[in-house]
Amino acid sequence: MAAIINFLVSLTWQDVVDVLLCSYIVFRLYILFRGTAVLRVLIGILLLVVAQRFTSFLGLVLTSWAIQGITAAAALIIIVIFRNEIRSVLQARHLTAILWGSPLKNHQAPVETIAESLCELAQKRCGALLVIPGNNDLSDSLHSGTPLDCRITREALLSIFWPGNPLHDGAALIQDNRITQAGAVLPVSTRSDLPSHYGTRHRAALGLAERSDALILAVSEEHGTITAAVNGQLKNVAGREELTRVLQQHLQQHTEHHERSQREKKKLIAAAGASVALVISIWFGFTRGADTFMAFEVPIEYTNRDPALDIVDASVNTIKLFLGGSGSLVKSLQPEQVRVRIDLRSATPGINTYSITADQIQIPPGIFVRKIEPLSVDVVLDMIVQKKLPVQADWSGTLPEGLVITTCAVEPAEVLVEGPQHVLADTPTLYTEKIDAQTVTESSTFSVPIALSQPALRIISGPDRVIVRFTVERRAPQSRN
Repeated sequence: MAAIINFLVSLTWQDVVDVLLCSYIVFRLYILFRGTAVLRVLIGILLLVVAQRFTSFLGLVLTSWAIQGITAAAALIIIVIFRNEIRSVLQARHLTAILWGSPLKNHQAPVETIAESLCELAQKRCGALLVIPGNNDLSDSLHSGTPLDCRITREALLSIFWPGNPLHDGAALIQDNRITQAGAVLPVSTRSDLPSHYGTRHRAALGLAERSDALILAVSEEHGTITAAVNGQLKNVAGREELTRVLQQHLQQHTEHHERSQREKKKLIAAAGASVALVISIWFGFTRGADTFMAFEVPIEYTNRDPALDIVDASVNTIKLFLGGSGSLVKSLQPEQVRVRIDLRSATPGINTYSITADQIQIPPGIFVRKIEPLSVDVVLDMIVQKKLPVQADWSGTLPEGLVITTCAVEPAEVLVEGPQHVLADTPTLYTEKIDAQTVTESSTFSVPIALSQPALRIISGPDRVIVRFTVERRAPQSRN
């Protein structure tokens, strides 16, 4: 139980969003492609991915590599072989329908409009072929259709089957209350017992009726009659009332009733749960399975430091982190992705001790901290103050024999310095960089940099160089008694 609690506590909001987003994508793929061969192939690829992870966990390097290559090739095969099915799914829907559309919505086709339009086409001797699907998927049976997305109206149907329209010889597909294809080619029946007056439209209507539970309505341009093909049989339809009754019977037979709708909801809930479980298992395999550990030396970053305080010293400058996670995540981890930050907001002058905890460590999702060395850091801070310090020339070596420096002046004689309070308290004087006395032969003027004794000090007023003016005289010879 404690392990479960620790695991839940270790989750970040990125982990939750990651799982939910991927679960929704998997669920939408199921909704879009269920009942098609594409979904079965996707399930096969998913099984290959699971097998690849399992073989990788067992250390079967060659087998894992081979399955990974097969999976990549299978993804390309899906795009090539099933491009028509994928295109029909994506083109026949709006973007909102792809992302949010619910399969439980039922927008029934307008029966009266269809019956009126077909009767008018029959009266005008205009051939027509209309497909109204049942429960079977028709993506493998309709070919070469032009994708449409228009509302079913009398004008739309008359326009599609007008003899001058390039699409009038093919079939129009109705889905819900929309016309989604026109000019589609249907499979032709090979039965030899059909009456001779049945033309290509009737044979195409019967061919699709033999392969599916769809209702296909054929209008003869020669006889001006309407024929219904359903369940592998052809039936002449006499008049608008009978056509309306045939349409209503077909739509009611294949419309979700309450009980079937409840069963469908349960299936969708189960599919959603399976999607979440699948993504969680894959996520767990990538982020928690087969843990790999690696050590990182991470420099400490200090944040929110009071400008009036300066960091004088620290017990350590880096923290050693032992990080764990799945092999793929740990191996791809870059040093700049790992950071240790100490908040100095509440720091005071003197020694401040900070414990290194997970809250101060920034790591990518899926990576966890196994060990921290050291567990605490001592940071010494001091007040930043200003102080005027005198500057003196710093001579090194000895003058040539017989010479002596009688006067030496530094300009400016003092400079304003800023630094930690305790450092300035121990620094009564600043000196220039070393001046070699052996090179002096006469009175002169040198421009010499100021040598700051501590790196924490800085000159804030005046130049960082001074002028050293000195006078050299020859030493008077000593008299001998």
